[in-house]
Amino acid sequence: VEFLYCDLASMKSIRQFVQQFRAKNCPLHVLVNNAGVMLVPERKTEDGFEEHFGLNYLGHFLLTNLLLDTLEQSGTHSHNARIVTVSSATHYVGKLHLNDLQSRCSYSPHGAYAQSKLALVLFTYRLQHLLTANGSHVTANVVDPGVVNTELYKHVFWVVKVVKWMTAWLFFKTPEEGASTTIYAAVSPEVEGAGGCYLYNEERTKSADVAYDEELQRRLWTESCKMVGISDEASRLP
Repeated sequence: VEFLYCDLASMKSIRQFVQQFRAKNCPLHVLVNNAGVMLVPERKTEDGFEEHFGLNYLGHFLLTNLLLDTLEQSGTHSHNARIVTVSSATHYVGKLHLNDLQSRCSYSPHGAYAQSKLALVLFTYRLQHLLTANGSHVTANVVDPGVVNTELYKHVFWVVKVVKWMTAWLFFKTPEEGASTTIYAAVSPEVEGAGGCYLYNEERTKSADVAYDEELQRRLWTESCKMVGISDEASRLP
């Protein structure tokens, strides 16, 4: 195992990480997009993005796009390279505000978090569409890990923390259990060649209806390219 530093809240750090990784001339068979914050107070990343949207979504959007060439070179017809993005059941109540992705008009920690998780599902579906259109041997799937007992909940209200402390053993998954569907999506032969899936408890299931809106997927992709400063070559595809 070799560690390379990458701060998903920093576009500069992401670009530096990709340069370091590419310099190693290694193949890339699996990319897991798993970083995240939840219910943080209103604050911005160093690039000026609202933190939920900037870290949870835009950081992964840029990282994935910068590594796509390497992923495409690494995948084969019989063994596709895989992109696994971790979302959340919170996306079901999320609303994407294309005119206010930074939550400047009205900030809600819950709303900003849910929006970032919905954006990850929309991103995955659009990405798989583009990969298929290009004939790439790469698949993109999105995972719901369930309710997992981690430090992600450190910003919730103190009453919720107490309830979590008292009931976690009964209602929360352990980190190992929470990782199971991500690992399944990354290595299981059962999903070889299958992309554009929403996976929960190692099974394909239906995501929120709005996530299947192809026009919304396209518009989010185009806006995301502008925000992170990459060319939107996909805009020419259907």
